[in-house]
Amino acid sequence: MNKTYTPTPKDVERPWYVVDASGQRLGRLASELANLLKGKTNPQYAPHMDTGAFVVVVNADKVAVTGKKRYQKLYRRHSGRPGGMKVETFEQLKNRIPERIIQEAVKGMLPKNTLGRQMLKKLKIYAGPEHPHTAQKPQKIDLQTIPKGGESWQ
Repeated sequence: MNKTYTPTPKDVERPWYVVDASGQRLGRLASELANLLKGKTNPQYAPHMDTGAFVVVVNADKVAVTGKKRYQKLYRRHSGRPGGMKVETFEQLKNRIPERIIQEAVKGMLPKNTLGRQMLKKLKIYAGPEHPHTAQKPQKIDLQTIPKGGESWQ
């Protein structure tokens, strides 16, 4: 009888990737980043464990949105106190903290449990082109080269 292969934590390799967000559409970028963080492109993917890669996003301040989302998309946060709701538009948040835009988009595409929070910790976002993770020797990838469906990763 054949048994289903289940990876163990020691079997999982976590490569480092660098993604340039300049000129990328926010939603398409976030869905590809979520797939890399989940490990969906990894042949050892298992939905019950974290098999994903570390992802470094640079040029987060140059991410793009279509239509009127720049002025109409709202980001809300609450301090927990009465009357503590803060609301700002995409443009205002991009001027203040551009990293949070990508972080919130990817966070919404990950599982809403401890596994999703663990995956989100592997996402490193920087507003400019520089990042402090050169010691990990991350591979620069183009989002069009990520395999879809049954394609192989070569």
